[in-house]
Amino acid sequence: MVLANKKQLVQEVSGWLRVYDDGSVDRTWTGPPEVKFMAEPVPPHDQFIDGVATKDVLVDQTSGLRVRIYLPEQQPKPEEDDDSKVSTEQQNLPIILHFHGGGFCISQADWYMYYHIYTKLSRSANSIVVSVYQRLSPEHRLPAAIEDGFSALLWLRSVALAEQKEPWLLTYADFNRVFLIGDSSGGNIVHHVAARAGSEDLSPLRLAGGIPIHPGFVRSERSKSELEQPQSPFLTLDMVDKFLGLALPEGSTKDHPITCPMGSGAPALEGLKLPPFLLCIAEKDLIIDTEMEYYEAMKKAKQDVEILVNKGMMHSFYLNKIAVDMDAETAAETERLIEGIKGFMDKY
Repeated sequence: MVLANKKQLVQEVSGWLRVYDDGSVDRTWTGPPEVKFMAEPVPPHDQFIDGVATKDVLVDQTSGLRVRIYLPEQQPKPEEDDDSKVSTEQQNLPIILHFHGGGFCISQADWYMYYHIYTKLSRSANSIVVSVYQRLSPEHRLPAAIEDGFSALLWLRSVALAEQKEPWLLTYADFNRVFLIGDSSGGNIVHHVAARAGSEDLSPLRLAGGIPIHPGFVRSERSKSELEQPQSPFLTLDMVDKFLGLALPEGSTKDHPITCPMGSGAPALEGLKLPPFLLCIAEKDLIIDTEMEYYEAMKKAKQDVEILVNKGMMHSFYLNKIAVDMDAETAAETERLIEGIKGFMDKY
């Protein structure tokens, strides 16, 4: 009797992901069970819960690309007697197009870690959040996730043109105020989608700003912060190296423009037509040095970029619901981050 060959593990990343020699990928969480809830999907609910309703929408029949939409509940102003004026006010909600993190290899738009913070941002900034279900590596290597992000932006344009119908957006959205936001590797997508959008006619949609939060900007050579800063549950050197090894185009290094847009191999930042940017960084982020390199390069290129620093915080601290609930400092810095994003959006 011939025994079937058992598939062999060829790569494992910090409890998040295992890749086998037959090409299959297992993303079952194998870390501490008490944090597993943050990586669990939250079903959509078209009823308002804590002031926000959500739904999933298929935006491309061919590719299967989907988005999750967060709609904040609108409260009529009691002192306003003119119903038509109330209705007009309710139709002017900015759109936040969101790209999730996960090193391009893990996580989904419906995970609880994103749900808990983007419902909060939707309420606080009184904005519609449209979160993209990006294709994941290694099954779909980069630039697949960037293409998905850009496709979602073009879909918003098609809705603005009434070529496609999405009732929540058509009723409530202000397509003249569309912001890109992304966590960690999603911050890389913000940069590259914005850069691509700069050479595209998006009218009647207007790209008003980009908000990379703790973007995964790195180099092949280890930075000082990578060597000296503490590793966190949301970012270890193992994750940086292995996720990007699985995600970047075959044969690429971390000097690739996707992960090093400030490097010599990337298109010159001076030549990019970018909207205003708010770069959000955490003081104790493992990759703060290269994030600051990006900031300095953007300033040198005379791009409109401002910076928000959360003191004492580590990479993606605001996604860690346990820390936000249990630690007063993390909760306070999360509020500062939300308020900083809202303040930036209010200017544009």
